[in-house]
Amino acid sequence: MLKIILPTVMLLPMALLSPQKFLWTNTVSYSFAIATLSLQWILPSYFPYKNLTQWTGIDQTSAPLAVLSCWLLPLMILASQNHLQHEPHARKRIFITTLITVQPFIILAFSTTELTLFYISFEATLIPTLILITRWGNQPERLSAGIYLLFYTLISSLPLLIAILYLQVQTGTLHLAILELQPPLLAHNSWANLLSNLALLTAFMVKAPLYGLHLWLPKAHVEAPIAGSMLLAALLLKLGGYGIMRITLLTGPIPNTLCYPFLTLALWGALMTSSICLRQTDLKSLIAYSSVSHMGLVIAASMIQTHWSFSGAMMLMISHGLTSSMLFCLANTNYERTHSRILFLARGLQPLLPLMTTWWLLANLTNMALPPTTNLMAELTIMVALFNWSPLTILMTGTATFLTASYTLFMFTTTQRGPLPTHITHMQNSNSREHLLMALHIIPLLLLILKPALIS
Repeated sequence: MLKIILPTVMLLPMALLSPQKFLWTNTVSYSFAIATLSLQWILPSYFPYKNLTQWTGIDQTSAPLAVLSCWLLPLMILASQNHLQHEPHARKRIFITTLITVQPFIILAFSTTELTLFYISFEATLIPTLILITRWGNQPERLSAGIYLLFYTLISSLPLLIAILYLQVQTGTLHLAILELQPPLLAHNSWANLLSNLALLTAFMVKAPLYGLHLWLPKAHVEAPIAGSMLLAALLLKLGGYGIMRITLLTGPIPNTLCYPFLTLALWGALMTSSICLRQTDLKSLIAYSSVSHMGLVIAASMIQTHWSFSGAMMLMISHGLTSSMLFCLANTNYERTHSRILFLARGLQPLLPLMTTWWLLANLTNMALPPTTNLMAELTIMVALFNWSPLTILMTGTATFLTASYTLFMFTTTQRGPLPTHITHMQNSNSREHLLMALHIIPLLLLILKPALIS
């Protein structure tokens, strides 16, 4: 465990002390080395926990997510290079340092075996994200977006802390391995147990985000710089899904009074946000709402607590992490050239950037879950699990899948096809850094098709 966390922490002095000329090269290559080293975690093993230390351990649930978070750090640094090129050198260092600071906390949150440490690292990821949005966002509205993010997250996470303390009083331990061996404590239908179950779940529902608690997400996504959007879409949303999977395993069967409202909201939200996407004019906002709809399926799957639904939720989180991150990168390449996120002002780009269109096509096809991608496997697994739980859910999930395909095609045809707007007179060519960035998103997705067992 330490052989990943220590090098990640040592990235900080490297970012602060590297000579100006080699700043980007050093940080990117070093973080790639860490990402390659972290691949050892996803190898299947017979033990419930690998790399077990006193506070951390990697198991089947956390391994894919921890590897994903290591993999995305170099990609975030790569993606931000162009948008920082006119900033003074000191600010570039601070930006990279802020990005690197999130990393150890995210790895800790995914790999901890102790609930207090999980809570601390879960909350600590908020601070660097807030700095990224409020300092490096594009518009003046970034401050209101930061306040939304802060208050939604903080108001929901205080009940989580109280519930964790209540669990400590009841059991005398917060170690996950021991809690899993004990009979489920919060399974009885008393008021105290109902409320503590609700408190445990609310913080993750806001982070994931559940429809109705999702208002901070489109704001934060639209205002964040590209690295902030990638961080939010690919990693911080997954903290919510991961937390729900972890906690529901501990608390035993969730009482129906809690299960039904959350499931209804999640499935209804997948439907509503997909239809909101069809009406979006802002490219980043469209991708942000599509994240809400995908995570709605993850929440619904985690709430019914079967093996099938858990493995479907896991696969969807990983595939969505890579896909939505890639879509944000593509939206950013368009924004850097046209200086507009409005779909109708930046359309018809295929004749100008033909190779970028290929990346757009690949990203959109994985987003709408085309066979044989892991997105399709995940969505089918979740739909089968939900249908088995209640046949009526097929109406919601089926319509949501149809709408996903519609808005994805709408996004692709609007950005790439049609007449070129008259105000676009010259366009900077796409460069190898951007192609490398897209390739490093799509290659893991295509390789996972060959062996999906690694992430299920």
